[in-house]
Amino acid sequence: MRASLQLSLLLVPLCSSCLLSRSDTNEVILPEAVAQLQPGVHTAADVVGVLGGPTEVVQLGRRSAYKYDRRTEKQTGLWLILFGLRGVDARSDRIWVFFDEDEMLTHVGSTFEAKNAQYELPLLGEDDE
Repeated sequence: MRASLQLSLLLVPLCSSCLLSRSDTNEVILPEAVAQLQPGVHTAADVVGVLGGPTEVVQLGRRSAYKYDRRTEKQTGLWLILFGLRGVDARSDRIWVFFDEDEMLTHVGSTFEAKNAQYELPLLGEDDE
């Protein structure tokens, strides 16, 4: 029995592993760049000049909307023989800009959350909020 315990203790470091990874999708969108866009002043060409090409263009009749997004995902994992924990936190920055039929900017909506993605493992016994 003692030999199997020693063997088990030797195998724990060999069968254990951990993971830390980060992935980013699309270019960084600077809040300062979005803040300089003014409805009634800037055109679709101006927006593309400031933010670059959109990730999605939506036609709304004769009007249009451009979507810009960036996603950051951070993963953490820990595996000990038959037990493992993995945490993933993915957050996105999203900007929607809307244009009238003359391609004049009418509205800008944005959320900036990508920088808030965190590396963390789930805690045992804690309920999701």
